[in-house]
Amino acid sequence: MRRRRIILDDDDEDPLSGVANLFDIAMVFAVALLIALVVSYNIPELLDPDADLTVVKNPGQPDMQVIVKEGTSIKVMNMTAELAGGQGSRMGIAYRLQTGEVIYVPEDSDP
Repeated sequence: MRRRRIILDDDDEDPLSGVANLFDIAMVFAVALLIALVVSYNIPELLDPDADLTVVKNPGQPDMQVIVKEGTSIKVMNMTAELAGGQGSRMGIAYRLQTGEVIYVPEDSDP
């Protein structure tokens, strides 16, 4: 009786195919982290091309920035004395109630 030897052909397997799978997993993980970051800041409106959004960075500080998103265009405005400063006049008084409401009382210049 002859013994038949079964020769397994291992030449078809590439030893680096596992590395390619790891790269795919890393890319999916990175995209998932980016989506989680957007959702955690509660600003999915940034991804919506029809949504309008205004963000104020460092409010009340000298380096304050106002970021306005209208559709697909984004404008960044740096607040400086030339933009926000200047001469003006008092128009009225605003009061904040205990309920959180703000009431504006205009001043009459003519009695």
